[in-house]
Amino acid sequence: MDYFHELTNTVSRALDEDIREGDVTASLVAPEKQAHAKIITRQPAVICGRPWVDEVLRQVDPGIIPEWHIKDGDQVRADTLLLELKGKARSLLTAERTALNFLQLLSGTATRTNTYVQMVEGTGATLLDTRKTIPGLRLAQKYAVRTGGAENHRIGLFDAFLIKENHIEASGSITAAIETARQLHGDLRVEVEVENLEQLAEAIKASPDWIMLDNFTLEDMRSAVGVASGTGIKLEASGGIETSDELRKIASTGVDYISIGALTKHTEAIDLSMRLQ
Repeated sequence: MDYFHELTNTVSRALDEDIREGDVTASLVAPEKQAHAKIITRQPAVICGRPWVDEVLRQVDPGIIPEWHIKDGDQVRADTLLLELKGKARSLLTAERTALNFLQLLSGTATRTNTYVQMVEGTGATLLDTRKTIPGLRLAQKYAVRTGGAENHRIGLFDAFLIKENHIEASGSITAAIETARQLHGDLRVEVEVENLEQLAEAIKASPDWIMLDNFTLEDMRSAVGVASGTGIKLEASGGIETSDELRKIASTGVDYISIGALTKHTEAIDLSMRLQ
């Protein structure tokens, strides 16, 4: 999957909203002055976002020379030196906030994801993200989720079917919705959401690729795993997953996937700092 095909435009929009006609404060610095800057992390993190930082630097001033001391996916301790920069002081100051914004946010997403991944280690369940991402940063956050050790559910509304309650209501039934999906786009994954074991039974007869178990109890999840066994249909648990204890219990029911919106929508930026030398 090409996570970077929108990178140039994403960075360009971010710089435009920050710089517009020019960085008036950076203009206080003599244009010929050179500087050396260091970026460090103030807290432990899984680092993510190097391609976005590199693109910020390129667009602000191709003359900036970056020297990375980490790669995306590295787990680092507090006060770790991540990156050194050499170039015009004005350029470094102008690029600083946008570069740090990308690095902080995506490292935050990767770090949160990795924390959740560790919670289910050894259970056989795979964690998935959702479409609950920051507008305009869908691919960047999806990349960060993978960097943190989880998988992407779907990128958007175009690359897989996810038939939910309102789709079922508008289509007439679970069976009708699945059959129509197969007729329209037989090459795409078809997933349907069910809310109880009765709906699960109907869904299995209609043979989707995946079934999402929406807010099932642990007991019903275990029953669903038993019912779907041998069908080749993958089961995904979703909804109401709040604590590590709950997550571990859900993963232990035997479901194939667990989708968690919090991986991308509850991200806290990692505390980073840039200092000119």
